[in-house]
Amino acid sequence: MSDATQTPAGPATFREVFAESEYRALYAANVLSWTGDYITKAAVTVLVYQQTESVGLSAAAFAVSFLPWLVGGPLLTALAERHAYRTVMVICDLARMTLVATLAWPGLPAHTILFLVFLITLANPPSQAAKSALLPHILTGDRLVVGLSLNISTGQAAQIVGYVAGAAIAAGSPRAALLFNAGAFALSALIVRTGIRPRPPAARKDHRTHLLRETADGFQVVFGTPVLRAIAILVFSSMLFAIVPEGLAAGWAAEQEGAEGARRGFTQAMIMSASPLGFIFGSLVVGRALRPDVRRALIRPFAVLAPLALVPALLDPPPIVVALLAAASGFAVAGLMPVANGLFVQALPNEFRARAFGVMATGVQVMQGVAVLATGILADRYSIPTVVGVWSIAGVLLMVTAAMQWPSADRFNSAIAAAQEHNRQAELANAQRPEAVREAAGAEAGGDPRAA
Repeated sequence: MSDATQTPAGPATFREVFAESEYRALYAANVLSWTGDYITKAAVTVLVYQQTESVGLSAAAFAVSFLPWLVGGPLLTALAERHAYRTVMVICDLARMTLVATLAWPGLPAHTILFLVFLITLANPPSQAAKSALLPHILTGDRLVVGLSLNISTGQAAQIVGYVAGAAIAAGSPRAALLFNAGAFALSALIVRTGIRPRPPAARKDHRTHLLRETADGFQVVFGTPVLRAIAILVFSSMLFAIVPEGLAAGWAAEQEGAEGARRGFTQAMIMSASPLGFIFGSLVVGRALRPDVRRALIRPFAVLAPLALVPALLDPPPIVVALLAAASGFAVAGLMPVANGLFVQALPNEFRARAFGVMATGVQVMQGVAVLATGILADRYSIPTVVGVWSIAGVLLMVTAAMQWPSADRFNSAIAAAQEHNRQAELANAQRPEAVREAAGAEAGGDPRAA
């Protein structure tokens, strides 16, 4: 039985994960990129508001950063598989470095700033897809699950740190925050270039068709494979609930009696940060303290707990209780996400990993946007506690239904074994190609293997 299909006696340790030098480089690059993204969001909203004194345009500057995933995420991630992952990551970091530095140029009009923000975030889908697809090449077995848990919890921490740091620096000088971010992307590119070894592209030339067709193949693999489809449905469904307190935090704080001025800001910050903090804590606890087989068994209970934790909002509790409920929901999502992601990447053939990541990431963004938009519209007519409570009750019913369709451990093991066999056959076929030696030589030399 392979390492991926057997259930080890205990979980992998952080020491084992960080013992991999390539993971250390990938982790450091992720921290810099994630923190830089949130610093940019915070700084740009301040910059646009200072120039226009328009809350609407300031909000648009924040919202435009989600557009690339919605309008081109799967297509851009399919493009990432046509090139070496290291090359994709370095080019995306250098592009963002240049664009962020341009964004700091004095006197840019608001519409130019919005366009530059769109271009900057356009690099996120291929960059994150390349990093996600590369991780299973670096970590295997339970180390992959622990690595995913670390990445997800660190991403949540980077969100908090990036927002706080970006807002703090931007309060004095938004352009200083942007220049700081440009330096972070430059450092990330350097770490990737020196710390990640080159590998040939995942998509071979003889397997390439049309970019749109390759993108469609990514959707077909995710939704046409039963175990992958089950994971996608569970993950997408869970995204409809944990994000709601964060998205409605400003209105929730305003509805609290006496929550004005500094007190309102504190209440909003407490509610917004609760879910990410719960996620961080849950990701580390579940990923480190529980055996792999226990983690798998808890996926369905955690899926139901994610919306169930927010049902008491119906009682209109005080802000501190709202924050605790949001943290509990975040904890539950952290209990299922890394494990589900680990199963997903292990059951996926290598050449589809970046494209499948694009499908999943786009779905997550869409579900979160739908949840915040829908509950926001409802909150214009009904009280926020009522909206959140009823929305969460519907979520419990949805998650129970999704959990009942969850595949058995044997079906997951069979799917993982099939993917491993597919990868082995693909590697054998690739090694027999006349150009394979030239590609390997080009990769070892550090150049573009396709140019060999």
